[in-house]
Amino acid sequence: MLEKNYTIDQIHNLTKIDKWFLYKLGNIVNVQHDIKHAEKLENVSKELLQEAKKKGFSDAQIAAMLNTSEDQVRKVRKDYGITPFTKRIDTLAAEFPANTNYLYTTYNASTHDVKFDDHGTMVLGSGVYRIGSSVEFDWCGVSAIRALRDLGYKTLMINYNPETVSTDFDECDRLYFEELSYERVMDIYEQEAAKGVIVSVGGQLPQNIALRLHQNDVNILGTSPVSIDKAEDRFKFSKILDQIGVDQPEWKELSSAEEAEKFADKVGYPVLVRPSYVLSGAAMNVCHTHEALHKNLSEATSVSPLHPVVITKFISPAAEIDVDAVAYKGKLLVHAVSEHVENAGVHSGDATLVLPPRDINDHTMGRLKEIAQKVAKAFEITGPFNMQIIKKDNSDGETELKVIECNLRASRSFPFVSKVLGTNFIDVATKALCDTDVPEPVDLMAEKKDYQAVKVPQFSWTRLQGADPFLGVEMASTGEVACFGKDKYEAYWSAIQSTQNFRVPKAGGGILIGRDDLTDDDDFIAVANTLHKDLGHPLYTSSPKVTEYLARHNIKATTLQLPENKKALHQVFENNNIDFVFNLAQLRASQTADENYVARRSAVDFGIPLVNDSKCARLFVEAVKRKRQEISSQTPGEHPSEVKSWSEFIGGKFC
Repeated sequence: MLEKNYTIDQIHNLTKIDKWFLYKLGNIVNVQHDIKHAEKLENVSKELLQEAKKKGFSDAQIAAMLNTSEDQVRKVRKDYGITPFTKRIDTLAAEFPANTNYLYTTYNASTHDVKFDDHGTMVLGSGVYRIGSSVEFDWCGVSAIRALRDLGYKTLMINYNPETVSTDFDECDRLYFEELSYERVMDIYEQEAAKGVIVSVGGQLPQNIALRLHQNDVNILGTSPVSIDKAEDRFKFSKILDQIGVDQPEWKELSSAEEAEKFADKVGYPVLVRPSYVLSGAAMNVCHTHEALHKNLSEATSVSPLHPVVITKFISPAAEIDVDAVAYKGKLLVHAVSEHVENAGVHSGDATLVLPPRDINDHTMGRLKEIAQKVAKAFEITGPFNMQIIKKDNSDGETELKVIECNLRASRSFPFVSKVLGTNFIDVATKALCDTDVPEPVDLMAEKKDYQAVKVPQFSWTRLQGADPFLGVEMASTGEVACFGKDKYEAYWSAIQSTQNFRVPKAGGGILIGRDDLTDDDDFIAVANTLHKDLGHPLYTSSPKVTEYLARHNIKATTLQLPENKKALHQVFENNNIDFVFNLAQLRASQTADENYVARRSAVDFGIPLVNDSKCARLFVEAVKRKRQEISSQTPGEHPSEVKSWSEFIGGKFC
C-alpha cells in the first residue's frame, strides 16, 4: 500500500487477509499519503494533523515525512490546540463505573477522565524487561516512588510494562501506561503541570531524553541533564576526567577507520570500541585485530549514529570494580565498592560481584572513595551514580586505578548494595533529588562486616538457540541471584547453586575442560588440579594440545573427539559420563566449528552445568574444596564417595 500502491483487493487476493483489517490499514496509508503530498508543514491543515494523531502518527514520524523537526511539528500541533486526552482504562468492562488508577492518553476522545490538580512529581520507569534493564531498575523506580510519598509528595509514574511493581495501581497517585518517549512525557508533564521529573532511576530510556526535556523547560530533579550528557558522551567524559586528574585508559575519539587503526597500533591491541548513549554495552566490543576493529566500528556507529564513538586501550589482565554512590550538590553522601570476580572484559551486568570486598586494601579503598568524590564534584551530581574502575596491580607493588565508565543514574546493582549494606541508596538519592531531609555523609565501606554477599548472573542460553555461552563486554544475562555467607566462598556456593539449571557435579563424574590460550595460566592449572587430584574427577578435553598442556603439569586428561552430529555428540557425553563443563576460553569463537564453542553450546543443549570464566571456575572449585574440608572435620571418617553427589552430601550436612 505504501510503496507500491497496491489496492485492498490486490492485497486480499494475495494474502486472503480479511478486508475489514485491510480497510483499517488503508485508512492509515491514506493519511500518510496526504501528509507526504503536503510536502511542507505549513501546508498541513489542522484537520489532517488531527486525523494523523488519531491514527497514531507520532510527531517524529510526521516530521520525518515533511523534512522538518519534531519540535516544530509539536509547536504547530499545540498552536492548533491538538493535544491528547487522558482516559482511565475500564477494568470493569463497562458493567460498573471504573475508578482504578490506570491511565493512558489518546487523541480519540473529547474529554479527560481525571482532573489535573495533583501537580505531582513524575518518575520515569524503565520500560519493558529486557537484557540490560530488568527488575533491578523497577526496584529503583518503586523505591523512589515510596520515598517521595513518605516525604509527602504526590507521585506520578510513567511506564509501559504491566508486569512490574511500578505499574501496580496502588504504588503511586497517578499511573500512566505510556511509552517513554520525548513526545509522550512532554504531553503528560504539561497536562499534569508536574513539579519535576526524576530521570535517574529508570535506566537508559529516561537518560536518552533527559537533555531534550531540559532544553524545553522541564524541571529535571537532581543532576543537570547537561552533566548527564557530558557523562554519556564518551568524548566529553574522557576530557573531563583528564581535567580533574582522574586516570583512565588511553583514549581517542574516532573520526575515521584509518585514525582508529593508527591509534590501535600505537597503544597495542586489544582495544575497546565504545559507543555513547547505549545500555548494557550494546555494540561495545574488544578488538584484537585490524579486521575486528573495522567490523566493530560499523556496528558501533549504526547503534549510536548521533553520538561519538571512542576507542580506548583495553587493559588485560586486570580486575574490575563497581562503585555505586549517591551525591548531593557534588558532595558524596554514601558509596559502595563491589569487586568483580571475573577479570575486566566481562560486562558488569554479567559479572559476579562480591560485597564488601576483602581483597582490596584500605589504601586502595581510600583512593576509590577519592575518585568518587572528584567525579561527584566535577559533574555536580545530585542523586545516584555508578562507576566502573579498572584495578591493575603492577610488578613494583603499585596499584593502578583507571575509570572506564560513569553513569549519572542508578545502576542495576543498586538493589544489591542497598540490601547488603543495610542502607537504601535510592531512599538517600530521592531525598537528595528533592532537597529534603538530606542525610549527612557516611562511609559505609569503613564499617567492617562479619559477612560477605555475592551476586551471580542468571543466563537464558537455553532459550537462545545456537547462541555462544561466552561472557564479553556486551551484556547477556537475564537475571541474578544474591546470597550471604560468612565469606565469599560460602556466599558464592549458595548463590551459584540457586541459579537455574545449575547443580554440583556428581562424585566421580567426568568433567570436560578446555581453553584456547595455552600460555601459562595459574587459574586453569589450579582448577584442573583441584578437580582431578583433590576432588577425584576424571578430566576430558576436546583438544590434544590441551591434554598435552595438562600433562606437562602432571595432570592426566583424555582427549575426546566431538562430532558435528548432535546425536553422536550427545552419545560421546553419555559414554564418558560428562557431568560438568569448564570452558575457560579467552576469545569468542569465530565459527560454530570451533571446539570451545561446541563444548560450551553442548553443555547448554544437554542440560549440563557450565562455568565459562577462569576466575569463577577457581572460586567454585575452592568453594567446593573448603566445604569438603569443613564437612570432613565435622564428620570424621566419612568421605564424599560414600554418597551419590556433592549436593546430597552438603545438603544433608551443611545447608
